[in-house]
Amino acid sequence: MPARYQNTIARPATVEGVGFLGGADITLKFYPAPVNHGITFLRTDEPHAEPIPALVEFAVPRGRRTAISSHGLCVEMIEHVMAALAGLQIDNCRVELDSFEPPGCDGSSLMFAKALLEAGTVTQNARREIIEIPGLSTAEAEDHRSSITATASSRPGLTISFELDYGPDAWIPRQKATCEITPETFMSELAHCRTFLLKEEADYLQAQGLGSRLTYKDLIIWGPQGVIDNELRAPDECVRHKILDCVGDLALIGADLQGKVDCWRSGHLLNAEIVRKIKDARSLQQSQRRRAA
Repeated sequence: MPARYQNTIARPATVEGVGFLGGADITLKFYPAPVNHGITFLRTDEPHAEPIPALVEFAVPRGRRTAISSHGLCVEMIEHVMAALAGLQIDNCRVELDSFEPPGCDGSSLMFAKALLEAGTVTQNARREIIEIPGLSTAEAEDHRSSITATASSRPGLTISFELDYGPDAWIPRQKATCEITPETFMSELAHCRTFLLKEEADYLQAQGLGSRLTYKDLIIWGPQGVIDNELRAPDECVRHKILDCVGDLALIGADLQGKVDCWRSGHLLNAEIVRKIKDARSLQQSQRRRAA
């Protein structure tokens, strides 16, 4: 994989919107950061908050979203912000937000990506670390209904394939897509793809007090007859959104990945688990090389 230099943004950028979980009006700001800073999230609504590194070591288990936590504070649902940063190869950035979650926007990464593009990119005087996926790593759900596999590849960069198959009677049709992740393909094939839910899931979440300000027009909500009160941006928008989620979750490794990742109905928990397994396999490989030297 060709080495590249680290990048940050040229100037601050702002995204405003409503939080999907809490329903608050939220302001998120991107700030430039120095080399080797990585991505951090800082909650400005908490007076004594410290930046939380966007690394898998700080990830906490959640259903249907990715969250990071440190010193008793948490930032929820970071995957769409992380996808925009990773997809556009913004390696060093300080993200500040005045809530426990980013604005949900339209359920995609598009508004975050547009803000970052408008801010511009600065190439920095340090190489970006590359992690070549060593061998084969697999993570599988306990019920065996979803899995994710990472393998080495001679091709440069990261390629993600995803198969979405909820069964023959599912409201969401079977979909499969593959994407070689570059800034260009991220913007053209993934950034605009929105999150999705079944109607029964959306109704349950709203009954729990989540998503109180959202309507069917704000997300892709599937019912027995298809998408309710909305239109798909692409026939396979759902599976492309799942690849978008993977881009954001895999970025928690804190480096560029080289290899191939194949997903079957994978979600955020398995995505984080495969990152940990890749890191463990790489550490073992490095240890073996040192002993052999």
